[in-house]
Amino acid sequence: MLDAARTEETLLDVNNIEVIYNHVILVLKGVSLTVPKGGITALLGGNGAGKTTTLKAVSNLLHSERGEVTKGTISYRGTQVQDLDPAALVKRGVIQVMEGRHCFEHLTVEENILTGAYTRSDGRANIQTDLEMVYHYFPRLKERRKSQAGYTSGGEQQMVAMGRALMSRPETILLDEPSMGLAPQLVEQIFEIVKSVNENEGVSFLLAEQNTNVALRYAHYGYILESGRVVMDGPAAELRENPDVKEFYLGMSDEGRKSFRDVRSYRRRKRWLS
Repeated sequence: MLDAARTEETLLDVNNIEVIYNHVILVLKGVSLTVPKGGITALLGGNGAGKTTTLKAVSNLLHSERGEVTKGTISYRGTQVQDLDPAALVKRGVIQVMEGRHCFEHLTVEENILTGAYTRSDGRANIQTDLEMVYHYFPRLKERRKSQAGYTSGGEQQMVAMGRALMSRPETILLDEPSMGLAPQLVEQIFEIVKSVNENEGVSFLLAEQNTNVALRYAHYGYILESGRVVMDGPAAELRENPDVKEFYLGMSDEGRKSFRDVRSYRRRKRWLS
């Protein structure tokens, strides 16, 4: 099913981009990836691999951090978008949920969610309908809708951030480290919601995630980054069974779970970097 989806229509096309911070620090080195319509695409790798920078390059949030795309192109629906401002990209249907669950702490949960509709001009009734849609996916937020967001849990704040993104009626959501700091059962809950939104609302996802194990169970396709480069990509089911991915990212090998000492020779042995 995924392969058919990937051949139907490409929404996002990142082609050989290079990103430099402060005019000197090279962070991304020739990164290319595609996000198909209706797909969940995972961007995987350890801390500092370049996942967040890739998402910010797509959403045009690099300039606030003195970063810029210096080579390559980023296209959405066949149109280059790397020079658009972030608000213009949101109007085209692309929105980023930032790492760290950014909320307006002094506003209520419901007020936070409604800020996601600020670009819309289709009337209060449609916005109310979508608010109920958000509460359908996040029933916990309906219970806490009058609570001040700053006093909610980390999991609830992640739900608020995702609900706020849905209120903009996005076609594609860039989701940065949704599992960070959450208990395992909450991680599963968040990814189940991603799956449901993808299947029921047709929203495509590009998600950056360190938790390779859970990401590859829910994604359709994956890209693995190392030091700002894509070192491997493929259908998620194939990556899950790849012996290198098992050993170096899932902590497993054909002989079973590996200890840190067992994988210290990691960088020497990774065949795809040779």
